[in-house]
Amino acid sequence: MTPTSPSTALLPRRGAGREPVVSARPRRARERRSRTERDHRLLGRYTDDRGCVREVVANPGAAGSTLVIDRECLTHEDARLVAHLAADEPAENAALVCGGYLRDAALGHGRCRLLTAEDARAAPFADPWEVGGECVPRAGGTDPVDRLGARYRLGLMQSGLSIPELRWCRHPAESSLAGEPVSLREVVASLESYEPVRALTLRALSLRAGCTEVSTAVLAAELTRVQESPIVLNRRLRLFVLAKVEREELSMSEIALRCGRIKRDRRGNESGETSWLARRLGLLPEGGQSTPTPWIHTDVLALIAREGLGVSPREVEL
Repeated sequence: MTPTSPSTALLPRRGAGREPVVSARPRRARERRSRTERDHRLLGRYTDDRGCVREVVANPGAAGSTLVIDRECLTHEDARLVAHLAADEPAENAALVCGGYLRDAALGHGRCRLLTAEDARAAPFADPWEVGGECVPRAGGTDPVDRLGARYRLGLMQSGLSIPELRWCRHPAESSLAGEPVSLREVVASLESYEPVRALTLRALSLRAGCTEVSTAVLAAELTRVQESPIVLNRRLRLFVLAKVEREELSMSEIALRCGRIKRDRRGNESGETSWLARRLGLLPEGGQSTPTPWIHTDVLALIAREGLGVSPREVEL
């Protein structure tokens, strides 16, 4: 067969009685647009405190993962990473993450870091000791800091062993004293967030896998306990409930009533046990304690979510 030039192939033959050949360019352009729309799935929009309209989109990441990104709506600049979802997570999780993020943003708590080029190349948590790029700070990043100004840093501590231990240490604000070792659970509780502490711990354990000069046994055990514990942080549930109350969609009493927590006054009038709910949310301290707890059992969280709020527990769990 004699090859023909591209220009000749696109021309109809005269008198052949065939339909003219249509250029493939419009079809390819439509396909490119379609791929772009699929690659940048819009999850939601909001207006920030500067009056700038922003959008949250789901973009494909490495190894089938999904990047949930917050960016300016018109220019797509100032892109920030909201979450990096693994390939085995349901597609609906991106929308759930977005919903929680928008609620936090409305309360002034929406915080996420700038998106980096490494995020598109990193697969989150590819194995039990591998950390994805979404939570590991870049070189020169700052230590996690709690609301009291205390800093948290991984360091080597001397113990009863012949080799030093890798542990989390708390460094008080504006103090020259050496840091004191604290458990991973204490760090998570102080920050009321699993990240970036969990990611930093995973990376540290990965870098020292097989190392015989530093003990990581305690740190690895603490990480396992945090990840497998049925006791979880209550911060997102607390923010969700407060938002409902602020919008007057529900009251604390009504939520407690729906959960079966009922109290009666002298006349027999029933109302919700709001003190029970406030303790579960970390608004009031438990009996005998001086400060509220940041923790809640997953069964209680599920009860408040399903019965009290009418939502899935995933929407209110960090």
